[in-house]
Amino acid sequence: MTVRTRIAPSPTGDPHVGTAYIALFNLCFARQHGGQFVLRIEDTDRQRSTPESEQMILDSLRWLGLDWDEGPDVGGPHGPYRQSERGDIYAEHAQQLLERGHAFKCYRTSEELDALRDERKAAGLHLALKPQDLALDPEEQRRREAEGYPYVIRMNVPSEGVCEVDDMLRGRIEVDWAQVDAQILMKSDGMPTYHLANVVDDHLMGITHVLRGEEWINSAPKHKLLYEYFGWSMPQLCHMPLLRNPDKSKLSKRKNPTSINYYRRMGFLPQAVTNYLGRMGWSMPDEREKFSLDDMMAHFDIQRVSLGGPVFDLDKLTWLNGVYIREDLDDAALLKALRDWAFNEAYIGQILPQIRPRISTLSDAMPLAGHFFAGLPDVREDSFADLDLERDTLVALLQFLVWRLETVTRWEKEELLAQVKLLAEHFELKMKAFLAPVFIAVTGSAHSTSVLDAMAILGSDMTRARLRHAIEVLGGVSKKQAKRLEKQYREL
Repeated sequence: MTVRTRIAPSPTGDPHVGTAYIALFNLCFARQHGGQFVLRIEDTDRQRSTPESEQMILDSLRWLGLDWDEGPDVGGPHGPYRQSERGDIYAEHAQQLLERGHAFKCYRTSEELDALRDERKAAGLHLALKPQDLALDPEEQRRREAEGYPYVIRMNVPSEGVCEVDDMLRGRIEVDWAQVDAQILMKSDGMPTYHLANVVDDHLMGITHVLRGEEWINSAPKHKLLYEYFGWSMPQLCHMPLLRNPDKSKLSKRKNPTSINYYRRMGFLPQAVTNYLGRMGWSMPDEREKFSLDDMMAHFDIQRVSLGGPVFDLDKLTWLNGVYIREDLDDAALLKALRDWAFNEAYIGQILPQIRPRISTLSDAMPLAGHFFAGLPDVREDSFADLDLERDTLVALLQFLVWRLETVTRWEKEELLAQVKLLAEHFELKMKAFLAPVFIAVTGSAHSTSVLDAMAILGSDMTRARLRHAIEVLGGVSKKQAKRLEKQYREL
């Protein structure tokens, strides 16, 4: 048997370090066994998936040195490797489940589903909805079907008993069927959910081992049941521990930069980031902290993974990156790294039009353009003192902007301007007054190049990181304040 593993990211945002972490361990496991590593794109979320996000995923993983044998860009014998291009395959398999009595059409409305859940909650029952809970009166079922009501396809699941799942790290896992709902397999728009597409693709692509985050443990019974319904052998499952913040909470962008692009833009070396991700819950046999990707693949053993939540510590990563710079880069290599990082023609070519109208001597360039070659600006609370805005308003303004920018799928100046205009109207501020604190947060100064142009050039990850940094400098947002701000934000 040829070992085949895969990574299946969704192109719905910035490339996440958690994706790289899981990809790294899948790659190492495959290479340890002389096997193959597959990349496929789970882009069934048609509203949020973008080609730009897909390209960022490919670029960031390659930057880290994580190469795949099959994928949407390199092809392979099991394509297509984008789920959006495999719709007929999923529809065919969903129909098979319907014909065999393993799935059913559900015409329930969202209002009815909410009411059912509320009833179960009030009765102190599990919130998982079973086929019998969702069943309509036969006459009503026929009426909705005849009138062309929208429907989803759901899988039949047991109501009683326990599902046992074997895990490579955790041994036997037991999940009570009472907690497993009649999962939607095909949405009303004809697109599959993760669960159906994941199982069908893994089987048709010959995946033998699935290494994925522990957040998928509760989905394992559904997947096991689907394999049984189709009469297929299930791959071996391995649920990896989740990355954690230093306070042991789940790694999140609110407490830690999570985008690979952020670390690339900050000037981290790819080999240092890959090395650090390899230390997340795993160790070399000799316990050394610094090792190459080739070293990790040569000595990899999945049983050395610790189930304790690995802590993603930015200070530790920064220390390791410094070790790489000092020990591995001579002057020539360091110069090349600097050029590749930010002193390349493509990047500088975006900056020159911003500073040319503002300089009289070449020495004026760096004060004007320094923020393009920096990490987080050296801003303090008193940096905002001259602005005619109260602290709470400043924090709300910056936080709302972060949230709005998280919805931007195409990072272009015109789109950024549209978001700023919307929020300026909400806060009843003129554009200049609204942008004043943004100017300071993003550039570190009240006088520099156009802040919207700077945001477009710096990119989504660095821009949002700087805005979040400014919020923290201003005292941050408490849980109570966050709830209040989220409520106000939803009213936009």
